[in-house]
Amino acid sequence: MSRFIESVFEKLKRHPKRIVFPEGTEPVVLRAAREFSRLKLGTPILLGKRSEVEAAAKAQHVSLDHIGIIDPETSSELEHFIPRLEKLKRYRDLGPAQAREILSKPSYFASMMVQHNLVDGLVVGAGLTPASTLRPLIQLIKPLTGETMISSCQMLDLSNKRYGERGVILFADCAVIPEPTVEQLARIGIQTGHVCRQLTGNKPRVAFLSFSNKGGSQLACVQKVAAAAALAKKMALDAGMEIEIDGEMQADTALVPDLATLKATDSLVAGKANVLVFPDLNSANIASKLVKYLAGAEAYGQILLGLSKPCADLSRGATDEEILGVAATIGLQAIRYRELYPEQA
Repeated sequence: MSRFIESVFEKLKRHPKRIVFPEGTEPVVLRAAREFSRLKLGTPILLGKRSEVEAAAKAQHVSLDHIGIIDPETSSELEHFIPRLEKLKRYRDLGPAQAREILSKPSYFASMMVQHNLVDGLVVGAGLTPASTLRPLIQLIKPLTGETMISSCQMLDLSNKRYGERGVILFADCAVIPEPTVEQLARIGIQTGHVCRQLTGNKPRVAFLSFSNKGGSQLACVQKVAAAAALAKKMALDAGMEIEIDGEMQADTALVPDLATLKATDSLVAGKANVLVFPDLNSANIASKLVKYLAGAEAYGQILLGLSKPCADLSRGATDEEILGVAATIGLQAIRYRELYPEQA
């Protein structure tokens, strides 16, 4: 574990949180939940049939002491969730039997748990596809006030501490929006800036990336990035955010101080960016995986942006250490959500 994640653990120990894991029988989830409890970070809650969760834990030699287990199909909360689901426009014509069937699925039940404050955050995706994990989150958890879209970011902790915030840097959007519009790209930058402030406590320095530096190309794809950076600056100014935003710029211009003095001398972001906004999902996802595997970075995400509750959608293949780090990060977000988004209180 990196020094940064250990600092997250220390903060969370002072304010332990309840994190729900819908995939209660996944071996990596069981091991991460055990460690979450052992470190006194809060209470992990596993969803699934008790007999199956217990059998899976036994096979992994994982103790379930101080770990909650809830079977959505038999939970007393199911009866409270059914009428709440039926009030939602999307589900209004279902009827109780279909509502019960939907809410018996762990991802839907977990989404209702976090929406109605029975837990502080949600971590899912260790064994499920993004489509099956994102749908219940987006449909059942309210968006942040004023938000019209959901996106994501990934936190990378680099071995080379010269870059980002002492090695910590956020990439966005690596998981949700394939081809963001100018407005969506701007919002991704603003949303990820909020998370940067939450997790590091430092001013976000957001670089909108391209293959071009500050008007070096007139191609439409470059102009879109430049327009998004300009719009994000205006949005931040209107909101009174303490944030620096610049772009379009190349990745090395954003990260390397010596190159920044050559390529973007008047920029407050170039050479010291701690948030990188990529022009599309292709480039963001590819870049995050290259940095993780070729540079040996520790990767935590995807942290979902734009929801009124802290949630994460894991990459399939996430290790138990990565899941533990994501769960702790979501717990840390929960501590500061009301402070950062007072309109949600």
